[in-house]
Parts: sequence; structure tokens; C-alpha cells
Amino acid sequence: MRPIHEVAATLGLQPEALMCHGAHMAKLLQHALPGKSISPAGKIILVSAINPTRSGEGKTTVAIGLAQGLARIGKKTALALREPSLGPVFGVKGGGAGGGRCQLEPANRINMHFTGDMHAIGAAHNLLAALLDNAIHFRSELDLEHRQIFWRRVLDINDRALRQTVIGLGGRLNGVPRETGFDITAASEIMAILCLSEDTADLKARLGRILVGFDRSGKPVTAQSLQATGAMAALLHDAILPNLVQSSEGVPAFVHGGPFGNIAHGCNSVIATRAAATFTDYAVTEAGFGFDLGAEKFFDLKCRSSGLWPSAVVLVVTVRALRIHGGGNPDFIGNNDNGGEIERGLEHLNHHIQSVRVFGFEPVIAINRFPDDNQHELTAIERWCAGCGLHSARFTGFTDGGAGAETLAHAVVNAAARPQPAVRFLYDLESSPEAKITAVAQTIYGAGTVEFSRTARKDLERISALGYDRLPVCIAKTHLSLSGDPKLVGHPLDFALPVESVRIAAGAGYLLVLTGDIVTMPGLPREPAACRIGLTDDGEITGI
Repeated sequence: MRPIHEVAATLGLQPEALMCHGAHMAKLLQHALPGKSISPAGKIILVSAINPTRSGEGKTTVAIGLAQGLARIGKKTALALREPSLGPVFGVKGGGAGGGRCQLEPANRINMHFTGDMHAIGAAHNLLAALLDNAIHFRSELDLEHRQIFWRRVLDINDRALRQTVIGLGGRLNGVPRETGFDITAASEIMAILCLSEDTADLKARLGRILVGFDRSGKPVTAQSLQATGAMAALLHDAILPNLVQSSEGVPAFVHGGPFGNIAHGCNSVIATRAAATFTDYAVTEAGFGFDLGAEKFFDLKCRSSGLWPSAVVLVVTVRALRIHGGGNPDFIGNNDNGGEIERGLEHLNHHIQSVRVFGFEPVIAINRFPDDNQHELTAIERWCAGCGLHSARFTGFTDGGAGAETLAHAVVNAAARPQPAVRFLYDLESSPEAKITAVAQTIYGAGTVEFSRTARKDLERISALGYDRLPVCIAKTHLSLSGDPKLVGHPLDFALPVESVRIAAGAGYLLVLTGDIVTMPGLPREPAACRIGLTDDGEITGI
């Protein structure tokens, strides 16, 4: 690894622009950041994917490898990625810093506590919860209705036992008993606020707008009402500054913010993306999970809010995922496709391609090659893409580093050189929340109808009465399927998308729509990744 000062120097940043966290990690200080009035000259490359398997398809690895490939062909490049959450690190997927020869470094520190951003976000969130319950306990002039409080607490660990809790037990001195629960920190509205904020002033304004509940007359109570904004902003003083690290081959990487794509908006911070595109010619960023989740939100939430717009879109596919979407057994993927699984799986890929085209782009298809893929399968994907008029490229970055991404890099440069498509969003803000949800469900997911539960309809009535109906929507949905059912893989058509509830995220600036059985606090699997992680006597973390 290069010293972080050397990495920063390639971006034209001097040592006084950095707040160093050791020799290989730093934060960019406020005075070095481009303001929201800056229109970056660099081209933003969005990396998305088809719906993944439970193990993921290497989207972050491809993004890192692509940046390394661009650097190898002489392009000034930086990454703008999300921070890993401890939930997946100790749960199913393991680390979130890429893999093989396409990693963020220092990977173990990034996967663990990094620069403390996750903890700061959790502290700010839980401080607001504590101030809220304190106001209830002392019966403040806000006259809070404790049965109308929906600000929960957060924890950056998967823990299903905390999804539903009762607090305030043990007598009058311990507060007012009420039902509540925990979300994972990546689902916190404060995480979304941090990632969508343009600067400290915007951060404070958004924090103040957080809606925590209602008083006894039915009027909304906000964080500003609780006089919580200042203290929360103070806790986020350093967290709002983007982190600078590097890839395995020394490409600068701005790693900042970590909202999940299935239960939040799945994109890294606006501040980090703007910085990457300002200091370089190409900024490679990603959006969580498949195009149906993270990328749609990238356009309709992040781009709409920030004014940023990509120059090219990359869709990551794998043979394994295409087989599963073609009806293959997810527990056994052999070396030969004897049942036409790849061909049927390409219908799923085609759906995502049509979704990319909704926003005006022709995607570049990155085929992330695994060791057990055979030539026939890979060739079949390439021929199909060529028949659709799309450029595809095999990616072997996990084993070959940037050298395994040069073909992809050239394809991306060519795609980014095309005339910039006109900015277009999936829906107008003036449309009703029901119409916005339906637009996403039918156009991006392929749903036939949207079924709103009784609770969801009551939520929407309140949203309209309070004047929040012009906000965009952030749909929380399974990442394993285009539908709301994780078992319904492939290319389902005309299904019904069940909407269970709709939360107001006034600070983040969107309505959070919960569908199906989605939960905002994941659980650990039967065999957690945590059981394989350890620390040697020499102080080296192993098993991630």
C-alpha cells in the first residue's frame, strides 16, 4: 500500500487537506471539498447488476477492478463506494471491500470500524431516541403521544431478537413503557441524510426535519422540536467528511456512507461522488444490489437531489446468477448447462437492460467470470449481448487485478464518450405517492398491480394530510427477486407487489415504502461468518 499522502497527491490534494487515520486512511477536510455549486468535469460511471444470489455477484469487486482497468489504460480515475456494515461482515456475505486483487485497502480496517462513521451515525440516531423518550418521561410541553412514536433505535449488528421490543419496564423511574424496536444502522434515516447531504448546513437542515412521532392532538413532532439537531450534528462532525483510501493497485477510493440497497437507497454519499468526479476524469461508483433497487434509487433519489448524472452504466452478470434465474438449483451449480438455464436466465438480464434504457442508457455488460464457468456459457452470453447490440466484456479482476478489466475499461470509455442522454426520472414529484410506487413497480419490477394493505393506505392518507405527498419514494424490497417474493426468481410478470406500510423520512427527503416480508433488522444465518473471524496473537484479523 502507498502512504495515503501519496494517494491524495495523485488527486492534487496536499497533506493539509487530510485528517489522517494512520498511514493508509484519511478524511478530506471541509475546505478541500468541492461545493454543491461545482459541476464536476469528470464522468460518473454507475456500476449495477442483475438480481444477485445470496452470496452476491461481485459488483463491488467489478467496480474496483474497472477503476484499476481504467487507470491501466491511462485514465485518471477514482472510486466512490459505500462503507461496509458490520451486519453482512458477521452475517452471510462477509466483508464488503471487494475481493482478490480488486480490494479496498486496508481491507480489514475498512470492514471493521474504519474511521468510525457507522458508530457516529448510530450514536446520533440513538441520541435522538433517548431525547424523545426523555421528553415523554418528563411530560414536556411537546405533549408527545407515546403510542404514536415511530423513531426506533439502531445497531450495526444483525440481531433478529431486537426487531420488536418493549422498553421502559421496571417502574416509573425507567421511563414510560412502550413498544418499539431496532433497525440496522444502514437503514437509519440519518445514514440516508448523511449520504444525501451536500454540506454541513444541508445536514443540519435535514436532521431538523426528521419526523419522530405525533403529539396528542395529532401534530407532527420533529428533531428540531426536541432541540436535538445541534447535538446530533456535533456527533456527525467528522462523519460527514468523506474517507480516502486506495484499491489493491493504488487507485484512490472515496468510501463514504453505507445505506443498504434493499431497505434504504443503496448509494454512497453525494459529497464523495462529487469529489471523485471533480478530482479525476472518471469516477466509478455503484448502487446496491440489482438495478431494480439501488440503481433506480440512484437516479430517482440521488441524482434528483444532487443534480449529478452518470455518463455510462455497467450491468454485472454472472453465469451462476443467470442459471438460478433460469431455473437452476441454487444449492448446486455444476459445470454444464444441460437444461437451457442460461438462455432462460437471459430473460432476466434483458429485463434489467430495458430498465437501464428507461433512463436513456445502453448498458455495458460486465461478465464477472468465476473459475467453474465454461466457455460455452460465456460465449452464449456474449453472443446474446451482441445480438442485442450491446457491448460485453469478460471480467477476471478477482485473479488478474486491473489487467483483467482492461477490455471492460475500453468498452466503458467508449460508452461514456457517447452523447449525454437527457436527464429523465421515472415519475414526477407532483404525482401521488400511489402513482410513484406503481410507476416503479410496473416499469422497473414488472409488476402487474400494487396491493396496498390497510395500514399502508392509512399511512398514505396521513402523508397526504401532512403535505409530504410530493416526496419521491424509496422502496424497500427483497434483492433476490424482481418481485416482493425472494423465491420468485427469474423473470416474473404481472405479479402483485404487496405494500405493507409507508414511513415518512422527511429529513432524507423521501417516503420509505416497505413491501412483502422485508425487515429493517436482518438476522444472522445458521452459520454466521462471525464464527470464522479471529485475531492472531500478532494482532492480525483473519477470516474476513
